[in-house]
Amino acid sequence: MARRLPPLNAIRAFEAAARHLSFTRASEELNVTPAAISHQVKGLEDWFGLKLFKRRNREILMTEAGQMLLPGVRDALDLLESTTQRLSASDGGSELRITCMPSFASKWLVPRLSHFRTLYPDIDVLLSTEERMVDLDVEPFDIGIRSGWGQYPGLTVYRLFDDAVFPVCSPGLLNGDKPLRRPQDLAGHVLLHDDYPVGWTEWLAAAGVSGVDPKRGPTFDNSAMLLQAAAEGLGVAMARHALAYADLLAGRLVRPFSITLASDFAYYLVHVPRVAEQPKVAAFRDWLIAEADAYRAEQDAG
Repeated sequence: MARRLPPLNAIRAFEAAARHLSFTRASEELNVTPAAISHQVKGLEDWFGLKLFKRRNREILMTEAGQMLLPGVRDALDLLESTTQRLSASDGGSELRITCMPSFASKWLVPRLSHFRTLYPDIDVLLSTEERMVDLDVEPFDIGIRSGWGQYPGLTVYRLFDDAVFPVCSPGLLNGDKPLRRPQDLAGHVLLHDDYPVGWTEWLAAAGVSGVDPKRGPTFDNSAMLLQAAAEGLGVAMARHALAYADLLAGRLVRPFSITLASDFAYYLVHVPRVAEQPKVAAFRDWLIAEADAYRAEQDAG
């Protein structure tokens, strides 16, 4: 049986008008005249046999029927848009879309991307950074890089490397007015935090330190900012090795103590199975795994 669906152009006009509560602003968005928007909405109202807007001079308000229709229309248009984007990307074109945590991107991935660009100059990387876990089966991304336990149902998962945490600080703080010689010396310093699940409480316990409040000191919601604060001498930070690695090599940060805590979290590359054979995905996956192997080897050698 044929589907009974309203015309798509009228649906688009209705959604834009409902979002702006203005035929004029909807017309500017869709690049048509206000009269065309009004005509499309009137046609949709005739199709349903219901009024969707109350028209009051230059103002429009949604009716109860319009308010009932809007959520379903938005969901349908969102799904159509995301499906269109995924279909456009499914031919293995030159743009590779990656989603990644902001701190890992800035501290570990971006400094290495020039090497990938040298090897694959025809692949343009579009890197999106956000803390939330993107749904790769719905949103238009080819690859995700995640930190966690590796449990990502429905995705192809590659473990890159484990993580570890330890204190770091600026060289000036290390040998300043209150030198850091023993873990107990932390009592005279500001402790810096982020939201990582392994932090000062666990490290101080492992170091056998008492009399230091593990909760005191400022907290940053971005681990890159945490490391920047430590490099600027604001205090001593509990850092993840992967994120602090470049700063340690460059001497912007130092480790005052050798005690290191292993973390249950690791870093993973993930993608949906259907893109596994796309050349751009395979190229980046193989490259990143090789970079992770080299990083682990440098850790072992150091």
